[in-house]
Amino acid sequence: MNQPAITPKWRKSSYSNGTGGECVEVADLQSTVGVRDSKQPRRPHISVRHSAWTRFVNSLRTR
Repeated sequence: MNQPAITPKWRKSSYSNGTGGECVEVADLQSTVGVRDSKQPRRPHISVRHSAWTRFVNSLRTR
């Protein structure tokens, strides 16, 4: 049975300053985390495993 498509809820990085600089957006997808350029939202995104994203974010918090 096909599951209905879920529209991802993208959110901007908390480091975004709103002046059009480099920003990323992330979305919780079903089995991964999507990461994309907020200035080019129609371009493809990358997907990473939740565990890899958690390690990445935690490494930034410890700096």
